[in-house]
Amino acid sequence: MYRYDEFDARFVAERVAQFRGQVERRLKGELTEDEFKPLRLMNGLYLQLHAYMLRIAVPYGTLASRQLRKLAHIARTYDRGFGHFTTRTNLQFNWIKLVDVPDILSELASVEMHCIQTSGNCIRNVTADQFAGATPEEIEDPRPLCEIIRQWSSLHPEFVFLARKFKIAVGATEHDRAALQYHDMAVQIVRNAEGRVGYKVMAGGGMGRTPYIAQTMSEFVEREDILAYLEAVLRVYNQDSRRDNKHKQRIKILVNAIGIEEMRRRVDREFEELKRMGTLQLPAEELARITAYFAPPAFEALPDNMPSGDNVPDGLGAFEDWKKTNIARHKAPGYAIATISLKTPGQIPGDASADQMDAIADLVDEFSLGEVRVSHEQNLVLPHVRQRDLPAIFARLQALDLAAPNAGLITDIIACPGLDYCDLANARSIPIAQDIARRFANIERQQEIGELKIKISGCINACGHHHAGHIGILGVDKKGVEFYQLQLGGSGAEDASIGDIMGPGFGEHEIAGAVERVVNHYLAVRRPGERFLDTYRRVGMEPFKNIAYQEQMYAAHTG
Repeated sequence: MYRYDEFDARFVAERVAQFRGQVERRLKGELTEDEFKPLRLMNGLYLQLHAYMLRIAVPYGTLASRQLRKLAHIARTYDRGFGHFTTRTNLQFNWIKLVDVPDILSELASVEMHCIQTSGNCIRNVTADQFAGATPEEIEDPRPLCEIIRQWSSLHPEFVFLARKFKIAVGATEHDRAALQYHDMAVQIVRNAEGRVGYKVMAGGGMGRTPYIAQTMSEFVEREDILAYLEAVLRVYNQDSRRDNKHKQRIKILVNAIGIEEMRRRVDREFEELKRMGTLQLPAEELARITAYFAPPAFEALPDNMPSGDNVPDGLGAFEDWKKTNIARHKAPGYAIATISLKTPGQIPGDASADQMDAIADLVDEFSLGEVRVSHEQNLVLPHVRQRDLPAIFARLQALDLAAPNAGLITDIIACPGLDYCDLANARSIPIAQDIARRFANIERQQEIGELKIKISGCINACGHHHAGHIGILGVDKKGVEFYQLQLGGSGAEDASIGDIMGPGFGEHEIAGAVERVVNHYLAVRRPGERFLDTYRRVGMEPFKNIAYQEQMYAAHTG
């Protein structure tokens, strides 16, 4: 993984010292909140319902064990003993005191971490496939390009004050695990007809009030031209975006207002100018230098021999269930990729305690070559584990209550913090996710249902990605009462689609029952081999809508 060089270390240390002075001025009353707000946002600090929230960058979701231990230490020392992993692969602490923030940033800097550009109208944390560098599906590891984009975009003088935040993701497989098409801009590593590796660039995706699927800007950009092309897209957005209406400031609005052909024309004009100047050509030696940081570990020569669970405390069945859902194929024989679910039914999705983080760091050192990943689905991943160690890993995860065999199943729910923490939210997300997960806690029932992704947002900003849920849930406020709107048919994968709104919202005590009726109807009408998403796309909304509102219609009739 990438390690700070002398410039990185000095850059982050100077930012910590700068913000320490700004915090001191705020605490003394020399800065008003309005004056302090843009300064704290550029350092990942939000003022939420109950306290300050600090958002820590985890570039492309990659963490070293020592960094995870530092996060555990901060949770224990400065927060309430836990942290929350987000859909941007960051970590948030929700109970931070302003006076402690400079010390926290200093502690983060000691393990090569920071909070720069995790908020504000700038280019945010760059994300990638959580299986990057481990999966046999990829053309190449996308993380070197992510790191190059991170360095290029950090405090970029043109793009540090954009009209709105800007999110970039990079993938390298046909199977999209990074929700590429829901990003402001995305890069997919591809091969052209001649077999040459380059980049497909997409732009204009996004969720929120007006969701859009990204459109292709270029089918193939050469390696040395990728930064120039990305800068061309950013320049057009920065120059031509709406700054007079906060609801129309994202690049998705610009692309869909002027049309993809006109957007391409404007980008091509900027791109040609940048190429003519030659200042943003990516040198092959620099790409090679960064790529060397991500060289594969020294894998042992091992036979492919997936073990059984004979020595696992809870027996063979539990381990076999976990292997089915939480273990993926690795590019090296004898190795596997293991997903640690942070979604044990009843748990707050994405939360991990300080003790759990410390224990996972121990697992990472012992079994995963010192590296762990954060997924946009709010889980953790051990990317490089020997197959023969899987029973031992599973047993340790059982002791931590982190061995739920549900990756990709109905209880693997994405949820934002909602009204429990966020001052933008209209409704709570956490208790709804917990209620639904408990209803479907039986593992045999989850396996019968198969792949089904539920995603919950507490407001229209869509931090829980509800537009991309096979079943999406949006919390709304109606005269001070929380209601929940159902959406069906969304996808954040390579078959990306925006969910269809079902109709009027359900009360907080009704929504889990409505979801259960929808799922039961799917089981009744699906064809062999169909996922929920396949069945919905075949039969449409109407039969699901009829069954979802059945209880409400019965109550109205009998009342």
